[in-house]
Amino acid sequence: MSDNLTVALVAAGVVLLVAVLAQGVWQARRASPKKAEPGNSRFEPREPGMGDTDTADAQDTVPGEPPGFDDPDGRIAPHLGESSTTLEGAVAGRSLRRRVLPRVDALIDVVVPLTLESPISGEAVLSHQPGSRRAGSKPFFIEGLNTDDGQWESPAPGQRYSELQAGLQLANRSGALNEIEYSEFVHKLQDFAEAVGAMADFPDMMDVAGRARELDAFAGDHDAQMVLLLRARSAAWSVGYVLQQASHHGFVPGVLPGRLVLPSDEDDAPPVLTLNFDPQAALSDDPNQAALRELTLGFDVAQTDAAKSPFAAWQASATGLARDLDAGMVDDRGQPLTPDSFAFIDGELVRLYEALAARDLAAGSAAARRLFS
Repeated sequence: MSDNLTVALVAAGVVLLVAVLAQGVWQARRASPKKAEPGNSRFEPREPGMGDTDTADAQDTVPGEPPGFDDPDGRIAPHLGESSTTLEGAVAGRSLRRRVLPRVDALIDVVVPLTLESPISGEAVLSHQPGSRRAGSKPFFIEGLNTDDGQWESPAPGQRYSELQAGLQLANRSGALNEIEYSEFVHKLQDFAEAVGAMADFPDMMDVAGRARELDAFAGDHDAQMVLLLRARSAAWSVGYVLQQASHHGFVPGVLPGRLVLPSDEDDAPPVLTLNFDPQAALSDDPNQAALRELTLGFDVAQTDAAKSPFAAWQASATGLARDLDAGMVDDRGQPLTPDSFAFIDGELVRLYEALAARDLAAGSAAARRLFS
């Protein structure tokens, strides 16, 4: 009987030990971040606007500026997305429209006519342009009236121009154009005008500053970025798991660590949505062990064409990602987002779109992208 009791106690001990070990393994697995399924772990950065370079137009753009602009700093930089090929992967098959060069726009620029005594070559204009076409935080652009087709354009070799004009941006997200910035612009443009034999007609500084403040006030009252947070309900996620799940909803890696984007089908347009997470996790030596518990999903209202239905994409992506990641949806104050919340936001966006369009600054237009940048 003693032997049977000993065997029973040993057996019970073994069972208890196995149970404890199993519970420890289960808890460890539960605490570790969810990992991506094998066979789909390689993701290449494919954010539109960065890296798809056509060197023929490399001088036309600056990283970080709305695509298609002159290079305000006079740098030779990869231009943002001018390519004859379509993007691969999640954006394969989408038709990309060729970008349109920006024009000086009296709506958001102070325009300075530059009168010439006789036509000038594009080479002469380019050789005398200021090394930095920026006054403080405001870019400015120089254009010429082409003698062949009568169109204003960025100066190009092999062309001749009967008139020139410069446009200095009145406001952006850095604030309104101020007197110091305007004075810097006047100084640079005077030097350029003397070099090409042109006469510049500068508007009054006080009038310009007044216009800049009014435009900046409007922009400040109508600037909006929609943001929500996806928070893990239970297990954290690895970087690879987030990439894999997000790819099912059309997201591709952006050019910055911790940034995924839902690309637009329009060449050089900003992404429709962005999905961001801790960049340190993306740079971890072992991203599969870096635990993520929160993602930020958003879109820039003024930068994104309303015709792309960014709100609908935002809501649908949020709902789908929350389901697939087992996450809760909350606003930037931590309040849960419900269908009623989304309906209210949608109504507010409609009014915002109407106000922007009434000012000829429709969301996603070239002028709006410059102003809200």
